[in-house]
Amino acid sequence: MPDFPIIDTHVHLWDPERFRMSWLDENALLNRRYELPKYHQHTEGIDIEGMVYIEVDIDPHYTLIEPRWVAEQARQDPRLRAIVAYAPVENGERVRSYLDELVSISPLIKGVRRLLQGEQDHTYCLRPDFIRGVQILPEYGLSFDICVRHTQLESAIELVRRCPDTAFILDHIAKPDIKDHLLDPWRRHIEALAAQPNVVCKISGLVTEADPEHWTLEDLAPYVDHVISAFGEDRILYGGDWPVALQATSYPRWVETLDALTSHLSPSARRKLWVDNARKFYRL
Repeated sequence: MPDFPIIDTHVHLWDPERFRMSWLDENALLNRRYELPKYHQHTEGIDIEGMVYIEVDIDPHYTLIEPRWVAEQARQDPRLRAIVAYAPVENGERVRSYLDELVSISPLIKGVRRLLQGEQDHTYCLRPDFIRGVQILPEYGLSFDICVRHTQLESAIELVRRCPDTAFILDHIAKPDIKDHLLDPWRRHIEALAAQPNVVCKISGLVTEADPEHWTLEDLAPYVDHVISAFGEDRILYGGDWPVALQATSYPRWVETLDALTSHLSPSARRKLWVDNARKFYRL
């Protein structure tokens, strides 16, 4: 385990009895309450200094209720220091009215995420209105979390190129096919994305892209090594992806795994990964 307090940049909280979350319907493990008390229980023994909440793909009618609820949770635990909320950036200029309401909810709102991983059209994020919506975010002091699968990376790279003033965070290292040990063309696309100065990479969500029951440290190593090499120690940050990661690991096991995979880094680089870069990129 890291021998200093860490910041978890990818925490989900939810109560399916409060918010409709259609994607949970067929998932018995996840279709239950996962709130702060359970997070505290699952992270016992790990010194967590701060948390960043990431939107949870709540059905559309609830999307502005979600950040209000999370802001209330932050009053219970001040370690919850940032919120990345949903926003319909595909509405282009019209997203301004939504963003006006969103940022008025709480100063904890630091960024937005509009999931792309489920879009069948891999060029969806290159539609003019989508690009315009993402270009507007810096006016509101907001970053954009990119959540795509490895097959969508080419379009994500172009989105970043067309929004040079927007700060981007890549979630889950773009969900490579770890289960089948597929490295290319993912490696090449990661290098192209890392060449853009306005994007950083969150090392999170790897275990659920591997064989959930039989993954090993060796399965994950080439993917972790590559994003560290591509982005460098100043543009990587840790994410727990709780509770989604419970489908493949306990929270302590994931922390221990990533700590082992990055043990070769210098003490200063390790602190950047686990805490310092999170403070910088999410403006904590």
